[in-house]
Amino acid sequence: MQTSITNNEALRLVQKFNQEPFHIQHAITVGKVMRSFALSEGFEDEAEFWEVVGILHDIDFEKYPNEHCVKSEAILADEGIEPEVIHAVCSHGFGGTKTSHSPDHFMEKVLYAVDELTGLIGAAALMRPSLSCKDMELKSLKKKYKDKKFAAGCSREVIAQGATMLGWDISELLEKTLNSMKANEDEVSRLTKLTII
Repeated sequence: MQTSITNNEALRLVQKFNQEPFHIQHAITVGKVMRSFALSEGFEDEAEFWEVVGILHDIDFEKYPNEHCVKSEAILADEGIEPEVIHAVCSHGFGGTKTSHSPDHFMEKVLYAVDELTGLIGAAALMRPSLSCKDMELKSLKKKYKDKKFAAGCSREVIAQGATMLGWDISELLEKTLNSMKANEDEVSRLTKLTII
């Protein structure tokens, strides 16, 4: 799968509909995590596509939270974005929004699984003295994942369903996503600062 839009163009498009620094950082984070998964799971030729989808996945959330993943379809279509990208973006809301798109491709299942999980890991990092996930161990993340009161807005059910879709146990998903966020933390921080200034 390929896309005519670059990751930088996707980020500018996200900025057109989102001003909150958290939403910009989340878009960049999910984009980089998606690229990492493309590279590690044998989809090197699709890495740009995966990253673009990750960046765009919440494009409608800040302005249209009650129409999440439904409004995305119209926004992206109006911007001339390919149907494959639109389907992938909208599919991450399957079951939790009114979208009719389901995560069919492996890449879409990865997005479904890691979207909520990146939020959980980010919240856990902010609880650490370092404010970083670089020194976070898997066992520490597992404790936060099992504590339903911690970052309660990050759906454990969606994360678990995502792992099941991928045929992975939850530990594998947690470890792979944590390692990806560790590897990309500096780049995410750099890009976020550049973008929100």
